[in-house]
Amino acid sequence: MAYTLSYQMYMSEHGLSAAEQRAADVRAGEAAAALRDLRLRLGRSIRRRSLAHLTRRARPARGAADAVTAPVQVLSSVR
Repeated sequence: MAYTLSYQMYMSEHGLSAAEQRAADVRAGEAAAALRDLRLRLGRSIRRRSLAHLTRRARPARGAADAVTAPVQVLSSVR
C-alpha cells in the first residue's frame, strides 16, 4: 500500500492508531510465518537431496556383491 508523503510525515509525528498497529502486527506475523515455512521446506528438500546422494554412494554397484564373495570354510571342529 502506498501513502502520500504528507500522510507518512503525519504518521511519523503522531504514530499509528491502535487498529493500524494491530494490522501492522498481523502483516508482520504473516510474513514471519511465511519465511519460517519457506525455510523449513528448503531445509527438508536440501536434506533429502543430500541423504539421497549419500545413500547412492554407499550402495555397491550392481553385480559387485557377486564378484566379492569368498568361499565358505568349514572348521574341522564342526561336524
